[in-house]
Amino acid sequence: MRKLKTEDINRLSVEDFKKAAKNPLVLVLDNIRSLHNVGSFFRTADAFRVERIFLCGITAVPPHREIHKTALGATDSVDWEYVETAEAAVNRLKKEGCLIAAVEQTDKSILLNDFHVPVDRNLVLVFGNEVQGVSENVVALADACVEIPQGGTKHSLNVTVSAGIVLWDISLKTWGIDWALPQRHQ
Repeated sequence: MRKLKTEDINRLSVEDFKKAAKNPLVLVLDNIRSLHNVGSFFRTADAFRVERIFLCGITAVPPHREIHKTALGATDSVDWEYVETAEAAVNRLKKEGCLIAAVEQTDKSILLNDFHVPVDRNLVLVFGNEVQGVSENVVALADACVEIPQGGTKHSLNVTVSAGIVLWDISLKTWGIDWALPQRHQ
């Protein structure tokens, strides 16, 4: 066993990423306050070939030094758009026929392991503010709320950690792992 070198990983160029097929996933960031979290969302969206990200409310937009610090260039590969409110973004995506799932703990949330993604609709995942979570208005508009099962004392994860867990789970359930594994040099 050895660590892989950069040339072993077969990374896509930004141009090739733009042309590559994307997973039918859209992220809506509802008032994310940390610029580092915004950058981390971009990097995670790049890893899972997310179609696009909607940056809403107080969520900062690229270019910004603090976003770039964690995005590592993913702001160039992942399509994004600023929308004034998450409600406006969600309403627009609902009109496009997308299934809206807020990642939030609610009285009717579905545990992530029980959440099934319909294959005939694009999925929108809404992630909320680090302190307040997904806004009540957006929760009310959602078709479902998805909750990550947790057993600790906090029942709270960093919002970008939550994104990684949810995207990984949905990717495995929906597309399997093969889409993400390039052929490696032997």
